[in-house]
Amino acid sequence: QVQLVESGGGLVQAGGSLRLSCAVSERIFGSYWMGWFRQAPGKEREFVATINWSGALPYYGDSVKGRFRISRDNAKNTVYLQMNSLKSEDTAVYYCAAARGYGRSWSEYEYWGQGTQVTVSS
Repeated sequence: QVQLVESGGGLVQAGGSLRLSCAVSERIFGSYWMGWFRQAPGKEREFVATINWSGALPYYGDSVKGRFRISRDNAKNTVYLQMNSLKSEDTAVYYCAAARGYGRSWSEYEYWGQGTQVTVSS
């Protein structure tokens, strides 16, 4: 059974930082691209970032480029999302996901975590 478990969400003031973590089953972690998506109430699920199996190739959505950083620790089977300069529009449920290759659409991801809430107060 493949599991993805997010943690690190919470309430933060605008301009602040948070780091999300996603612990992933060892069975898939070393060979899958790992991504982060987010979904705000009434909106579609939005691509945030993705990174290849080695960690050498990160890609970002336009709305977070320059503020967020995705990374992974293959020894710990964990992927991270460092979020800086947070804005109220970053408020959403953040999901960790795994895909066999590069992708920016949620439909390209095979496995999903349960999500973690991030709320940015202005």
